[in-house]
Amino acid sequence: MNHDENPRNEQPEGGASPVPDAPAPPPAAEVSGRQRLKAGLWPPRLSRAQLIVAVLLFGLGLGLAIQVRSTSDDSALRGARQEDLVRILDEVDDRTQRLEDEKQRLDDQRTELENSSDQAEEARKQTLEKERQLGILAGTVAAKGPGITLTITDPSGAVAPDMLLDAIQELRAAGAEAIQVNGVRVVANTYFSGDAGSVEVDGKKIEAPYEFTVIGKPQDLEPALNIPGGVVQTLEKEQATVLVERSDDIVVDALRPAQRPDYARSSSP
Repeated sequence: MNHDENPRNEQPEGGASPVPDAPAPPPAAEVSGRQRLKAGLWPPRLSRAQLIVAVLLFGLGLGLAIQVRSTSDDSALRGARQEDLVRILDEVDDRTQRLEDEKQRLDDQRTELENSSDQAEEARKQTLEKERQLGILAGTVAAKGPGITLTITDPSGAVAPDMLLDAIQELRAAGAEAIQVNGVRVVANTYFSGDAGSVEVDGKKIEAPYEFTVIGKPQDLEPALNIPGGVVQTLEKEQATVLVERSDDIVVDALRPAQRPDYARSSSP
């Protein structure tokens, strides 16, 4: 053996030990897709723009929910009978027309006041006319004009007070301006009481046949009574006979005493 060569197991000069190789680092734990999704969603990191969009979407959803609920609440007429819908539509049309006529009348009165050479005299005439109209509505003055007479015969005594009240309400809704029933003037606080075959109007007993004398537009009053499911059909189901006659000269002359209020006084000077 050559002494000049260093054997493989011989230590190098200086007695230093050889440096062993560093161990390899352990492999990083694999992160699953679910963990990455969870880390991305929580804790939430919302930008200002995302927050504004979320608030707007919430408000839009709330508004749509309220609108749907309102639409559902307005659907009460869907289950109504066809004759009821026809009657409601006719009443709405009639009231609209009466309001338009009243508006036109007031406009004409204003024009007359503006154009009259003697505005004081014109105002006095209009005041008297208004007093007459209020007297008709209150039943303190007689009235005449076109209208109808409604005669109800009740041989079986089955016509109840509420049926006669329904007739009054239908006539009022159709534009009746003055009504009397068997000589009793019908006003705003008129009431029907009693039982079938024994009816009272404002405490005064009336007997069949029941005769309604009504002033108003005949073309509106008669159809209001004859609508499907209306007053005439209801009475005929009780074996009553109903007769409606139009006339251009109806007189309502049953009067109510003028009542003076106990406490209310005019505020005009």
